[in-house]
Amino acid sequence: MAVKVAGRYRRRVIARMRRLLALGLALGLAVAGWIDRAAGPRAAWADGIMLIQAGAFWMGSDIDAPDERPQHRVYVRDFWLERHKVTNREFAQFLDARGLRSPDGEDYFDHDDPDARIHRRDGRFIADQGFEDHPAVEVTWYGARDFCSWRGRRLPTEAEWEKAARGEDRRRYLWGDALPGPDLAVYGRGGNATERGDRRPAGEGPTGVQDLLGNLREWTASEYRPYPYRPDDGREAPAPRVARVVRGASHDDPADALRVTIRRFYSYDGEHRGLARGHHHTGFRCATSEDLGGR
Repeated sequence: MAVKVAGRYRRRVIARMRRLLALGLALGLAVAGWIDRAAGPRAAWADGIMLIQAGAFWMGSDIDAPDERPQHRVYVRDFWLERHKVTNREFAQFLDARGLRSPDGEDYFDHDDPDARIHRRDGRFIADQGFEDHPAVEVTWYGARDFCSWRGRRLPTEAEWEKAARGEDRRRYLWGDALPGPDLAVYGRGGNATERGDRRPAGEGPTGVQDLLGNLREWTASEYRPYPYRPDDGREAPAPRVARVVRGASHDDPADALRVTIRRFYSYDGEHRGLARGHHHTGFRCATSEDLGGR
């Protein structure tokens, strides 16, 4: 009889311990979730690409260039944006795989430009020594578009670019409202004086994306049209040869060009055929709407 009582008591103790452990685990998870919510939205990343959470933000400016007006609210869905610009090393791999021109005959890269930092050696495209991890220059809009597609991604829209740079407030610069400094961005230099894009973490934006202002301007997918921005007015589904928006600032731009709202564009036609040419001051990064949370 004493053995039976002892066995029943042991089972009750074990059951009670299991319930207490389960309760402790549940409380721990609840506290962790509360801390996360209290800290506000966090950047998430997968393989060097950052989650930009869905929401509305203030786009444009009422005090700067006419094409940045008016400041207005824009809603952007969840998307992922690469933390850094595409590098010379990465773009050389694309050129090895795809060549210098698209199936439609559009140039991908101005390989014969003196500012190019990728050259063919022994039958392969190789980034110049010392520039392998600098952001890629002299890439045309078509080269940027098809590189991102080759990687299974796409160019960001200009609204996505600005939301990644600005977050949910009306900040003027990537890092807030403090004036630019050399610890925050690469600017005010001579031509082609690029740097690696991962050397200034103090200048990253509210979403964890780095090097959006300075070093190189960036190609976007969007057609250049007046504000207010509307994603359903055709600017995000344009013909291949319309003017495209370029965002950000370059290493040879002055400090006052580093605001997150500045807009530029290149058209396909004209003397310089800017859309179909590479430039020493323009690079790019890729985006995707695919859910990468499990990676």
